[in-house]
Amino acid sequence: MSLTVAYAALATGIAVWAVLVMKLRAKPWEATAATAAGGTGFNVSAKRIGLWIFLAVVTSLFCLFLSAYYMRMGEHAGHGTLAAADWQSIRDPSILWFNTVLLIFGSVAMQSARSAVASSQVQQTRVRLFAAGLLTFAFLIGQFLAWREIRYSPLFSPLNPAVAFFYVLTAVHGLHLLGGLFVWARTLTRSLRKDVELIDVRLSVELTSVYWHYLLLVWLGLFAVLLST
Repeated sequence: MSLTVAYAALATGIAVWAVLVMKLRAKPWEATAATAAGGTGFNVSAKRIGLWIFLAVVTSLFCLFLSAYYMRMGEHAGHGTLAAADWQSIRDPSILWFNTVLLIFGSVAMQSARSAVASSQVQQTRVRLFAAGLLTFAFLIGQFLAWREIRYSPLFSPLNPAVAFFYVLTAVHGLHLLGGLFVWARTLTRSLRKDVELIDVRLSVELTSVYWHYLLLVWLGLFAVLLST
């Protein structure tokens, strides 16, 4: 069997993700709330609800990828009708451990920024936000180095499903981090403006921290799967 499962999972997951995100951008819950409440009090809750719905969508996406991964592993182990002969297990790059530490510290820094903004510490909020983004950028650079290591390893082959799944799982996670960094950049830029009160960026920092913690948990799960298989 070729890489049909991996590529089908990637295409289907991206399609589902794109459709659901487009629907979420319409924010139907805000329209309902505006009709019911007639005020802006629900807006904060609406953003939180929107984030949690988005995280549920992302969770479904990663579950789809992992299901395809284990299905393919099952064929490799002979649990299907025929054992897959094209699967060659790869040695996970040791830099992934260092990358994991970077992402953990990035999440800690983001939580620290959340605490700082709640305490109205302007300078500390900016510094900790910057540190969180910098650590996350370092994580992505480390992931790129891991991809290069796999690329030049003896077991690399475009026809090896283990290689394909490694790139798919880590790349999709990296893309979600890049999306988070876009929001992080906007939040940091707003916090640096003199005409913006710190309270105006408090919600953005809070929701960004939730997103960072979530992606850290996702990465820890993916890393555990890669190590165990």
